[in-house]
Amino acid sequence: MITVKTFAQIRELTGQAEHQVVFTNPINVDELISQLSADNELWAEALSGQVLVAVNQTLCDRSQVLHKGDEVAFFPPVTGG
Repeated sequence: MITVKTFAQIRELTGQAEHQVVFTNPINVDELISQLSADNELWAEALSGQVLVAVNQTLCDRSQVLHKGDEVAFFPPVTGG
């Protein structure tokens, strides 16, 4: 299982700050985005544009392979407060 966290506009669109994803075969971030988008149209809309990704609090690209226990964060390129 991995934990998906969302921030800013992505959190607003999905309505979820945190989501758990169970997978059996190794996947990368791009495949995770595809799975989330296929399962729910709110996630599809939220992740359809440019999105930054961090795995275990380190920025990465969509080819990053995910492992059980990883934390994946999605956030828009510009945030502020």
